[in-house]
Amino acid sequence: MPIDLTYSSDVTDLIERTRMFVRDVVLPIEDAHGGDISAAGGDTLRTELQSAAKDAGVFAPHAPIEYGGLGLNMSDRAPVFEEAGYSLFGPVALNIAAPDEGNVHMLAHIASPEQKQQYLAPLAHGDVRSAFAMTEPAPGAGSDPTALTTRATKSDGGWLIDGQKHFITGADGAGFFIIMARTSGEPGLRGGATMFLAPADSDGLHVGRHIGTLDKAMIGGHCEVRFDKLFVPDSAVLGEPDRGFEYAQVRLGPARMTHVMRWLGAARRGHDIAVAHVAQREGFGSKLGDLGMIQKMVADNEIDIAASRALLVRACWELDRGDPASNSTSIAKTFAAEAIFRIVDRSIQMCGGLGVSDDLPLARLSREVRPFRVYDGPSEVHRWAIAKRVLGAAKRAAKESE
Repeated sequence: MPIDLTYSSDVTDLIERTRMFVRDVVLPIEDAHGGDISAAGGDTLRTELQSAAKDAGVFAPHAPIEYGGLGLNMSDRAPVFEEAGYSLFGPVALNIAAPDEGNVHMLAHIASPEQKQQYLAPLAHGDVRSAFAMTEPAPGAGSDPTALTTRATKSDGGWLIDGQKHFITGADGAGFFIIMARTSGEPGLRGGATMFLAPADSDGLHVGRHIGTLDKAMIGGHCEVRFDKLFVPDSAVLGEPDRGFEYAQVRLGPARMTHVMRWLGAARRGHDIAVAHVAQREGFGSKLGDLGMIQKMVADNEIDIAASRALLVRACWELDRGDPASNSTSIAKTFAAEAIFRIVDRSIQMCGGLGVSDDLPLARLSREVRPFRVYDGPSEVHRWAIAKRVLGAAKRAAKESE
């Protein structure tokens, strides 16, 4: 039986409306500010763009319908998010930027009814931003989340949280935080983590300096955050105590795929610019696009785009089935993070001096997509996890056949 890769008419219409909205409304603003969201106005610009997205009927395609979203599943999100990602400001406009998009997804699946009203509803509507506080300075949690050192200690009616986080995206100006803290066990153990919800203005929650990074299009920066006897009530526990690592998987797999969707759109933009350039630029007695070396780069970009999409479609299909999709999301994330950078890098090369200049957006696209090989797990960690699963299955099969 053939596999149907078509989208419904409603999704096809949404893809086209998103494409037009991003090109007509968002791209000119991004270009005017060189892709720097803070220089463009930060939260003021976010509010304006999101208002325009609501008017265009393309706002919050991922959020539950009861909270003002369009309720798309993972598979239907892919082409819509890709069109939004064609501009670096597009995800902000549609309210699908990290970390808010992933936090909406997780809250929709795990939060209590009361927590949904207090936190999910305003986040889905775009009234506030959020932050997900897990990453810590060494020797704390980074690529290895089991190294978690931030500690939550049971107190009368709640918990006291102490610890240090860094590289917390969107922390400056966030309305609330989802905090990962250890409630049992010691660093290095796989269990014992709990997620907590805390308003940003809570006593004992301190947002520190912005850590300078390559990328400039994620609003609220990547910040240091400190918890100093931060008290949260029992009602602030997201899900159940000691199940934080388990709940994190609800967020991380889909969030890796939505990153692929968004940055694949950015890579496609770079490719489109390069192809338009080499189709017209004269050099060495012909159009650059008629030269074999240029044609190889064009073809390799097309292959990387198609392969990234194919792996993404497979992973989203598994997620929509309710599968953990651990291997397929790791494979898609690792391949796409590297392919997306290759696409933009080749596009720069095809445009020569213009490619590294501010006259084209390619240089800033390169700065934005390069960190994806680190964000959501470095490529090396995903390769280790993929190999571990494959070898583990082989060892189990060999033992069963004895």
